[in-house]
Amino acid sequence: MRRARGKRKAAVTEVPRVARRRTEGEEAMQEARRRAAPSVREFKYNKKRVRLVSQASDLKDDARCILYWMCRDQRVQDNWAFLYAQRLALKQELPLHVCFCLVPKFLEATIRHYRFMLRGLQEVAEECAELNIPFHLLLGYAKDVLPTFVVEHGVGGLVTDFSPLRLPRQWVEDVKERLPEDVPFAQVDAHNIVPCWVASPKQEYSARTIRGKIHAQLPEFLTEFPPVVPHPHLPSCPAEPIAWEACYSSLQVDHTVKEVEWATPGTAAGMAVLKSFIAERLKSFSTHRNDPNKAALSNLSPWLHFGQVSTQRAILEVQKHRRNYKDSVDAFVEEAVVRRELAENFCYYNENYDSVQGAYDWAQTTLKLHAKDKRPYLYSLQELEQGTTHDPLWNAAQLQMVQEGKMHGFLRMYWAKKILEWTRSPEEALQFAIYLNDRYELDGRDPNGYVGKCRMGARGCLWSICGIHDQGWAERPIFGKIRYMNYAGCKRKFDVDQFERRYAPTHSQ
Repeated sequence: MRRARGKRKAAVTEVPRVARRRTEGEEAMQEARRRAAPSVREFKYNKKRVRLVSQASDLKDDARCILYWMCRDQRVQDNWAFLYAQRLALKQELPLHVCFCLVPKFLEATIRHYRFMLRGLQEVAEECAELNIPFHLLLGYAKDVLPTFVVEHGVGGLVTDFSPLRLPRQWVEDVKERLPEDVPFAQVDAHNIVPCWVASPKQEYSARTIRGKIHAQLPEFLTEFPPVVPHPHLPSCPAEPIAWEACYSSLQVDHTVKEVEWATPGTAAGMAVLKSFIAERLKSFSTHRNDPNKAALSNLSPWLHFGQVSTQRAILEVQKHRRNYKDSVDAFVEEAVVRRELAENFCYYNENYDSVQGAYDWAQTTLKLHAKDKRPYLYSLQELEQGTTHDPLWNAAQLQMVQEGKMHGFLRMYWAKKILEWTRSPEEALQFAIYLNDRYELDGRDPNGYVGKCRMGARGCLWSICGIHDQGWAERPIFGKIRYMNYAGCKRKFDVDQFERRYAPTHSQ
């Protein structure tokens, strides 16, 4: 967006900084941001992170504010989209507003996911208030509520964040079509370190083909963030108070899948998990991350999925310990950056990321050749959901997901491949796997849950069932040339009995 000429200047109001108690670690990160730049206005912002969605590019002369439509990246600090919006507002000497559009339902998300998200957004709203930035929670689909908000508030420029998934991309298109023609609309990839459209101009075949491209661009994009600062240009009217508990009445989701106890929503809690990972588990990540009985994983995936913690911040903090834990740091970067951004790439360039048609030709062919092979067992969706198969390890993994909202990364692949083996077709297997993943996993409905190969969160359903990024295995029934996994192989990897005891069926919900 370009700066308009001859515009009306807003009055600058000096507002005292609101004191807020931070932990020692939070203070250290805030100091690092201030060292990068006093504010984003003085920071050399990389414009490659931004792309213009609308035809209009000049900010309106009579604009009354800039608006950040927060969607995927639900945090204040370490958010390139938020920073870009504040950059525009500071340069134009305008107030900055933030809004979030609360849709009544989203794929298979349940009250488990909505409560995690809304409690995180409540923290965002409180932090925005401390920074003199009104936060608005709009009930409904963006296409129905956002254009009206833009007109009523005299928004001169709109900024949003980025998701490669079909539905959020459609939301952006719907808003674009309904926005006033003179309001420029920009999108910022605040989720990936190397922006998705910069990392590669095409669908990458595997981690091998994207790894070099990612690492070559990390020096340019893996930088410290400047701070989001108290905004000096105040709005003419404050945001309406948000009745957070009343928001739940607008939802059309399943309320039977309960919240989990181990994961506290919000950026502060997510940063505490990152801190504990570095202090207690990072040293074991390279050697024990494949053992479901060992505490070696970061456990960050729920906060990364909802954008409550920035992947870039996690990498910046973890890399400080490379001297002591080189192998673990390198493994973490591989999974959190290369593998995650590979999943983003696949979903961005392949519109069939959630169907068998999205698999490579060789995988579709081998599955089709074996589609009518006899299955040793056939289970219904209900039997799978309740974890009542003949396989105690599979049942334990399923019950872990139901009870805790997460499943250990190593078992994700075993879990999905067994669904292929025990259902009538690859299409049914993928349908069941995506449904269960999106319904119970806190980080469901995510690119990594469709095609990711990352132990930090959900391993991809399509990747496991249809062999994405993986081929060359010996031909066998049902699977063809796609990698096969069995119970005996898992027993060679870790203490299966110990894991099964932790999730005995008597503890199922």
